[in-house]
Amino acid sequence: MEIVLVRHGEPEWVVDGLNIDHPRLTERGRRQAALMADALAGETFDEIIASPLQRARETAMPLFARHGRDEVVDDWLREIRSPVWQGTPREKADFAFAEERRRPAHERWNGLAELGGEPNRDFIARIRLGCGGFLAERGIVPIVGELPVWNVAMPDLRICLVAHAGTNSAVISYLLGLQPTPWEWDRFVLGHASITRLEALELGDGYTFALSRLGDVEHLATDDRTR
Repeated sequence: MEIVLVRHGEPEWVVDGLNIDHPRLTERGRRQAALMADALAGETFDEIIASPLQRARETAMPLFARHGRDEVVDDWLREIRSPVWQGTPREKADFAFAEERRRPAHERWNGLAELGGEPNRDFIARIRLGCGGFLAERGIVPIVGELPVWNVAMPDLRICLVAHAGTNSAVISYLLGLQPTPWEWDRFVLGHASITRLEALELGDGYTFALSRLGDVEHLATDDRTR
């Protein structure tokens, strides 16, 4: 059982000095996506699924094509919902995010909720709930207890998810049995179009997930490695 997490390519967050809420990929981002698809072209996946957000769908497009698959999206993979920045000066978003990072750790659970964003606590709970439901539909369920041990119905299952830094980081924490933090997307270094792998290792009473590769960007040229 292996879960491969891909982060989207570089998005064009700012155009002519103004924020874009749901950006397309930059030219470099499209190149990153193509190289990621090349890197995974020789692998076999039972499922390839993308976040419904534009930047993730564009990243997954060449991967679906290389595997001869129709596009499949799943809403639970959405990144945290930011405040509405569309058409505002880039400095407005930059200032808000910088202010959030300066807060004491325990105050960061609310994120940018006061500006209309999704609270960090709610986002992490949403991803954990969505991931748990997604896996349960495929026969992968946690065994009740204090340790992160799982029943895995299909040990040979391989799934590729194309999503976001926050989503992927929250999934990693959940599968490894780590306590959540208000800054999951900063907890792991996941560059654009990076590839992360989690493998289910067999125990005497079930399986546990191991992080076998984190944020791999070896398929990208040095100049194409962005965060």
